[in-house]
Amino acid sequence: MTPVWVDFFITAGAIALVGLGALIWLFFLRRPKRRRKYRHHHRSRPPNATLAQIGGLPPVRSEDKLSSRPPTTPQP
Repeated sequence: MTPVWVDFFITAGAIALVGLGALIWLFFLRRPKRRRKYRHHHRSRPPNATLAQIGGLPPVRSEDKLSSRPPTTPQP
């Protein structure tokens, strides 16, 4: 064989080995690990009260109470 073919086969073999290593890494080492599914046992709590149970919405605030509050964002 001529040196050109030897160089070609060495290069093709190196590329094939790198590709085979990448495929092995992809299929075997990067496989997602299966996690156990645990059932969480929470204490049962009563549901939140509805608006009908607590008497509806709170009363509407008047405008003078809104203007006496300090601003929430600093003024530059």
